[in-house]
Formats: sequence, structure tokens, C-alpha cells
Amino acid sequence: MISVHGLIRGTNLELGRDADTGGQSTYVVELANALARHREVEQVDLLTRLIEDQGISPDYSRESEPLCEGAKIIRLPFGPRRYLRKEALWPHLDQMVDKCLHYLRSQNRLPDFIHSHYADAGYVGRQLSLLLGIPLVHTGHSLGIPKRTQLLASGRKEHAIERQFNFSKRIAIEEDVLKHASLIVTSTRQEVDEQYGLYQNHDPRRCILIPPGIDTARFSPPGRRKTASKIQGEIDRFLSDPEKPLILTICRPESRKNLKGLLAAYGNDKRLQEAANLVIVAGNRENIRNLEEAQGRVLNDMLLDIDRYDLWGKVAFPKHHCSMDVPELYRLAAKRRGIFVNSALTEPFGLTLVEAAASGLPFVAPSDGGPKDILGNCRNGLLVDTLDPESIAEGLNKALLDLQQWRKWSKQGIIGVKRHYSWDAHVDKYLRALRHLLRRERKLIRRNHAFVHQSPSFWLRCRRVLISDIDNTLIGHREGLSDLVHWLQRHSDSVAFGIATGRTLESAVKVLKSWKVPLPNILVTSVGTEINYGQNLLGDDGWANHIRHQWRREALREAMKDIPGLALQPLENQREFKLSYNADPSAMPTLARIYRHLRERNLHARLVFSHDAYLDVLPIRASKGHAIRYLAYRWGLPLEHFLVAGDSGNDEEMLMGDTLGVVVGNHSAELDPLKGIEQIYFAHGACALGILEGIRHYNFDRQT
Repeated sequence: MISVHGLIRGTNLELGRDADTGGQSTYVVELANALARHREVEQVDLLTRLIEDQGISPDYSRESEPLCEGAKIIRLPFGPRRYLRKEALWPHLDQMVDKCLHYLRSQNRLPDFIHSHYADAGYVGRQLSLLLGIPLVHTGHSLGIPKRTQLLASGRKEHAIERQFNFSKRIAIEEDVLKHASLIVTSTRQEVDEQYGLYQNHDPRRCILIPPGIDTARFSPPGRRKTASKIQGEIDRFLSDPEKPLILTICRPESRKNLKGLLAAYGNDKRLQEAANLVIVAGNRENIRNLEEAQGRVLNDMLLDIDRYDLWGKVAFPKHHCSMDVPELYRLAAKRRGIFVNSALTEPFGLTLVEAAASGLPFVAPSDGGPKDILGNCRNGLLVDTLDPESIAEGLNKALLDLQQWRKWSKQGIIGVKRHYSWDAHVDKYLRALRHLLRRERKLIRRNHAFVHQSPSFWLRCRRVLISDIDNTLIGHREGLSDLVHWLQRHSDSVAFGIATGRTLESAVKVLKSWKVPLPNILVTSVGTEINYGQNLLGDDGWANHIRHQWRREALREAMKDIPGLALQPLENQREFKLSYNADPSAMPTLARIYRHLRERNLHARLVFSHDAYLDVLPIRASKGHAIRYLAYRWGLPLEHFLVAGDSGNDEEMLMGDTLGVVVGNHSAELDPLKGIEQIYFAHGACALGILEGIRHYNFDRQT
């Protein structure tokens, strides 16, 4: 399981500390524990972010934390060491992909499934699923399109919410995850039909409806014995008449939770103020001035509204609470015949509503989202239009004033939770779906057991990689190529096969087929600007994001128009990260002058001149050599486990360094200066015969 943002630990979760630490944190920890208790589950690893920050507990800097037998939290360092809000984590997610790959490679086996939580983990999970061939299960928890729609409906400006939440990127990632995931776990029918239904790649056949479970040992109705908890004292000190019923809300301090609307409902209704006190538990704080800007704005507005409506002595607003206090808060409100209110603009599920129901506390909640299903199962409250403060007030008055109805709702809520929201029932349905997926996946693997494939365990077994240029290196000698293919087949369990070429992906695949070369595990194409994997030609998004640095394609194309001796090649040779030109050496300026021309325009690029006829303009981070080093890092393999073969000057960079270099016998003279360099072997045989000669020279077959 992958849950990237917020603060996750096994006990005493800091719920409500900020906008990123809420119901999702509880869900993933309790799901991990519940799965590990099931006899069919051997191991559950919950991967999250390792954080070293003096402002938070050192618990989050522990690399590993056991949850129970068969389950543990694994924290992986990526991005800055300090704690970051989830919107600031997006630029660092490719690094988490790499950290996850390294961790998984260190295990004795790969997982059967990856389960990602929220869009950021969905990005990581999708990459891992594509790279390793492991089925992806995804839970959205909250979705970008509905959230953006609700914020716009509440009056927020589009440019402001885009700047704060980066919705365009998030929604694009959610579309990619929906397109790829084998299973989408949802909590309500409304989530399936109305929320996911807003996405182009939504397929309801891949959705399964499983409401989350709840720990009924923690959340239970109040006993008859009178007790006074510490949190009760924290509440009562705010109130002039603490024995009145309590209207309780527990949420994170963020705008979509609509605390402003709740205060307007309570502040404008004198009858409601006479009937009950209002308790707002909105995270933890020491000093509002020191909070993150968005949280501070919500809490400042709340204090101003309390003063505006003159609610002093009627509203409790405690500064601190911990996860152990939450059940006591529900029980306190239930004991005083109160109501739980969720005033959020939109609620994908509403875990607090189930917790309240289990505690015998009726609720008032939004008519949008998950509360519809919860109310249908528990029949213990009312749904209202939370965009309208008067509707909230009307619902609260109805719920508070009919004591007979309150008692009926309280009993029905307790019964409904036991029947519909147990973790055992959740896990049973979850594992039935996964067993079906596993059978289907194994059938696919048996059906597609070609010589080179990307089975889930391939990269775990892989210990060495052979990378070759195509033209005049891999191809050119049919008998030698046939012998090399047979060698690769014999060692396919431990040796990955790849090509590195200036050709485009489509051109490379076409020429390999014409020479009857099985599709490689790795295809580095377009002079190192693209990396694809296996039979399905899966693109490596991490590499694309890495080389995008300082790449301004259209500005470069415009600047190159001024340079004599260059003519753009046909459209099929142009790529997202490559501009290719036919070059006339007698008319074009030197590469140094071209570089200077680009720098004067604040443009950055790598220029590759080859065969005295071609010029490629690439991102500064892109090349065959850089791509191979990226592969070594991503897959956790030392560079000396890479045997690379080439024949011309544009192969020079990948031959240099710690790789095992092979220059085939029919090489061009531009590689002659490399003779005598350690770990570059000049073969006598041409093309594939030279590669086989290099394999023998380095004992590459025996080393695998």
C-alpha cells in the first residue's frame, strides 16, 4: 500500500494536525492491520514518506515501524527532509518511484498487488505497476473534479484554487490512474456514478463498492457510569451552560469543510443557540499565526465569525486533542443528547459519520457524496444542502428537538454500523476481488510467456543488462545475430536485453522485426530522449520528467532557424524531446558558435553532430549515456553490470565510464581514440559477432 502525504504512524495518529492528516491516515493504517490479520495475507507493507523535521515527532523519521504481525510501515526518504503539504510533493514523486523500486528489489519477492491511496500515491503506484507488471488497486479518497466544482460553487476564483491545489495536474494524474488501474475501491454508489462519472477514463466495471470498516472496540456508545474525561474539561471551559446538548463537528481546518457555513447557520438562529452548544474540533494549534497560510485563514475567519455573531460562551474551540480523545468526544456528545454535524461542501465518504453512528450519536450531513449511502445503511440522521446555512440550521433544529426520534436514530446507528461497516466484512469482499484479479493476471502471464517479457518478478531476477546500438552493431551480420539471440534466450532469466539508438521508437521496432529480433526489455530511442519497456512499450514517465528540465522546444526551434547549413528533417524524425536537422558541414557554423547563439537567448540544449551529416538538438540531461546511468539507478544495478556495444561516435558517451564497453570490429574511425581505455574492448568480429566476442572477453555469461 502507498500513502504519500500527511503523517502516518501506527498509534495515536495526529488527526486534524493539518489538512493532510485526516480520515485517509486512519483508513490506510486500519486496512493494513485488518488485511494482515486475514489468513490469506502473508505480508502488508505500507509505504510512505520519511520526514526529518524538528517541528514534528521523530516517529516519522523511523525507516520501519511494525504495525502487527504481518504488517509494517516503511518510510522512504524523497524530496526535502522537512514536512511538506501534499501540493508541494508533486515535483518529488518520481524520486519516490525510484525509492520504491530500490526497496522492492531488496525484498525476497515482489508484492502481488499495489494499492495506492489518493492521486499522489496513484502517480507512484501507476509507475510501479507499469514498470513491474503488478496489478494496481486504487482508492481516491477525494477527487479533484468534484472538489474543484464545489470550491467554484462556493465563490472561490478559478485561478486562486488552481494556484493553491494544482488541480490541472491532479486531474490529469487521476485520469491516467483510472485508465490503468485494475480495480478502483470506492465507498459509495454516489462516488461511482456521480464523482468518478465526471472523468473520461471512468469504467464502472472496474469499480468495487466496499465501505470502510471501523474499530468498534474504540467507537461505542457511552456507558451508564458517569465519567469525566480530560477532553470534557477542555470543552466545558469554553461554555456558559456546558450541560446543554452539543452540536459536534470534527474536521481539518480547510475551506471545503465549510466551517464558515456552519457558523453562519448557528450564528443566525437564536433557537438553535438556545437548544445547544456548538463544539468545533478543527485540528491542533499552538499559535494560529504560525500555521500554514490556508489553515490560518480558516481559523482566523472562524474566530472573527464567533465574534461577529457574539457566540462567546456558546462555542467551544479546543486547541488540542489526540486520536484517543476522538471516541470520547462522540460519547460526550451522545451522552448530552447532541448531534454530529458534517458541514463539508462535498464528502466523498464521511468516516466521521460512521464513527458517530457507532457511538450512538445521530448526524446531519451533506446531501452530496457518501453520506447518502451511510444514511441508507444506518437510518440515523438527516441530509441537508450544506451550501445553504439555513438548510443546515433547519436540519439541526429538527434533529435536536424531537427526543423520541433522537433515541430511535441513536439505536439504529449502532445497529447499522455493526451490520455494514466492520473491517472483517470489508477485507472479505476486498480479497474476493483480488483473488479474481490474481487468477486473471496469472492466465495472462501464461499466455504471454515470450522470450522477453516483463513478468512481475523479472526485474527482481535481473542481474545484468546488455545494451546495444542497432545499426551496424546489433544488425548487419545475420549468422552472428542468430547466435546472439540464442544466447539471450538461454540467459533470459537473469539478463535484460536493451537497445540504445538514434532511431525513433517506431523505426526501431520496425527494423528489429525485419531482422527477426525479439522485442527487447528496454528501448532507449531518439538519441536517449525516450525510454520504453517490454512488449507493451511502456513509456518511462520518470525519465521524461527528468529531461524536461530547461527544455523549451518551440523556442529552440525558432532560434535554430537563424543558423545556416541546417534543414529540419521530416516530421516523423521530430520528437517531444528532439529536434533533428540535416546538416551541411561546409555551410554550418561550429558547435561552439551554435551553443553561444543559444546561450545568448537563454536557451539550453545538448547538440549531437554525427556522420558529418546530422545534428540533433536534445535536452541538456538527455543522451544514451545518461539514459543508461538512469536505468542503473532506477533498477538498483551497478554500472559494471551493464555491457554496452556500439560502432560510432554517438555511442561514445555510453561506452565510457564504469560500463563494460564493446566496440564492434566494423566501427567507424571516430571511436579509435578510445583504444587502450580500461573497460572498453575493441572486438575483431563485426556487428553481433563482436558483441558475442565482448561477452566472452568479460565472462559476462559466467558472471550471471
